Amino acid sequence: MCGIAGIVSLSGRLFDAYTLEAMTRSLAHRGPDGEGYVLLAHQRAEKPITAVGRLTDSLPSVCHGYAIGLGHRRLAILDRSALGHQPMGSEDGAIWITYNGELYNYIELRDELRRLGWQFRSMTDTEVVLRSYQQWGTECLNRFNGMFAFAIWDGLLGRLFCARDRLGIKPFYFRTTSDGMMFSSEIKALLQDPTYVRSVNRKAVHDFLLLGLQDHTEGTFFSDVSQLRAGHALVLDQERLQVYRWWDLPPSQPDDGMEDGVAAESLRTLFQDAIRLHLRSDVAVGSCLSGGLDSSSIVCAMRQALPNQLIKTFSAYFDDARYDERHYANAVVRQSAVQSVFISPDAQHLFEELPLMLWYQDEPFSGASYLVQWAVMKTASEHGMKVLLDGQGGDELLCGYPGYWGSHIGDLLSSFSLGSAWSALNATYRRQSKFDLLVASNCTRALLPAPLVSRCRSWMKADASWVSPEFVSCYPINPGYESRYPTALENHVAAYLQTHSLPALLHHEDRSSMAFSIEARLPFLDTRLVDRLWTWPARLKLRAGVNKFVMREAMKGLVPEQVLRRQDKMGFATPQDSSLCNVWRPELEALFSSPACAQREYWDSSRLQHSYRQYCTGDLDIGTSMWRCMTLELWHQQWHV
Repeated sequence: MCGIAGIVSLSGRLFDAYTLEAMTRSLAHRGPDGEGYVLLAHQRAEKPITAVGRLTDSLPSVCHGYAIGLGHRRLAILDRSALGHQPMGSEDGAIWITYNGELYNYIELRDELRRLGWQFRSMTDTEVVLRSYQQWGTECLNRFNGMFAFAIWDGLLGRLFCARDRLGIKPFYFRTTSDGMMFSSEIKALLQDPTYVRSVNRKAVHDFLLLGLQDHTEGTFFSDVSQLRAGHALVLDQERLQVYRWWDLPPSQPDDGMEDGVAAESLRTLFQDAIRLHLRSDVAVGSCLSGGLDSSSIVCAMRQALPNQLIKTFSAYFDDARYDERHYANAVVRQSAVQSVFISPDAQHLFEELPLMLWYQDEPFSGASYLVQWAVMKTASEHGMKVLLDGQGGDELLCGYPGYWGSHIGDLLSSFSLGSAWSALNATYRRQSKFDLLVASNCTRALLPAPLVSRCRSWMKADASWVSPEFVSCYPINPGYESRYPTALENHVAAYLQTHSLPALLHHEDRSSMAFSIEARLPFLDTRLVDRLWTWPARLKLRAGVNKFVMREAMKGLVPEQVLRRQDKMGFATPQDSSLCNVWRPELEALFSSPACAQREYWDSSRLQHSYRQYCTGDLDIGTSMWRCMTLELWHQQWHV
């Protein structure tokens, strides 16, 4: 895993090498194993200038004619030799790539390309991406199974081609300039441009405060800084900048009546093969382990794939029994005979690290679970880990969140399957300890028009009384999911995969892992698994009050029975309310009463302080909203926006 950066000037004006170097070096945490650059000219008028190490130490005294610069920071995972150095070019120097990611099917693709006549100098997946582009052009994307963000300068066509993987596991940010564009793996690199004047994207703040959404559009919290969305590509040439979607979830398919046993066996086989591919590495691979079904399945499948190798797992726990998953994690540790590392994060220490984490994240974030993830990654780094597998995506694909039941029940009601709807509702609440508003709200969302859903949401959510009415009215509030598929459940799953859940989770996982130079790999987002699970019907995912039904069936005999039976959804669960109300209260009282906070246009700071105190005394249940306000204000102060 790596960091990439670049500047493209279409007018051919004098290239700013110092800015490119500053951009690339701001990403050093993403790639501590190497630093490289290439400078290129339009129409190949000059020979490429390459540099290993600092660019400004290698430049000749005059660089007239160069208008394109690519930078790279390397984290060496595959072929750690100098042959994997980037930016990497074709033999004739016409095509250059700076690449961040892993192609899990790179061996199979390399074999295919060799049969087509291509030769390889290295054992890297970077060269496979380069050769694939040379062979198939932009259509190469459809052949990749992996996570990636890359930029290719094609001197033969005089264009820049950039792409991001299907679900956006790896990041790509860009900013257009007066005569071209700049791009990078993280926003902070783009802020190195001395001509950029920082200002806030008010729409991003609006969606974050009122809906809890981020990474759901191309916008970021910084004005004029965009992200290339998941499954999108861009082409920049002398004519225009074109951004387009190269991949999307396919149309839904009718239920083919697949038997449970056949589906479970198919999923088990495919999941185990996804684990096999995700273990391809020239360094040791470990795993996060929460004790939930997804991470437990990964660890147990790793042990099956590597029966004689040392496997390390990393888990967090709290002494508060409501957030303690050690019982489940220890069952996995015993059964899979892994070497486990448990940590119990200290709340005060985590608060002290918030400014540093906000620097790495670039943007605010919505909950304390990300702090725990940060602590786990930090511990893994201290134990020498470079690659960790994690379970992101399983809940989205397999309907692991409670709210999915609401959409499913809404679908049954809409089709007048009243008996099935009642059975599903009854089974759901028999297995839950309390009434879950998410089930009710998503059922309502499935049955009512979007404007009415919005009004109902405003009535039910009394946790934003401190937000300025003027700011609220600046932009429309639409909490609905886009209706692209026949059922509410399918639209719910699609939204969680592409806008409402997974994009933010992937953002924060990438930054928390790369802050410590760790590559996080996500087997549930294997291309083949996504394609398969997306098309399977609701009956294989939600049944008799049990979520992830087919995954539980598939993992029988591999995962401990107590993990297969558990129904509570936690996942890096934290005593967030205790931290906000007790441990951090002096700091938050000072933060919310500060002059800077009072000047924000988003809220009435006196009402914010009053609501916070009501929350601390237990009169309001607004922990998530208070968290957003806290991280948003700390973000403003961190980035001086």
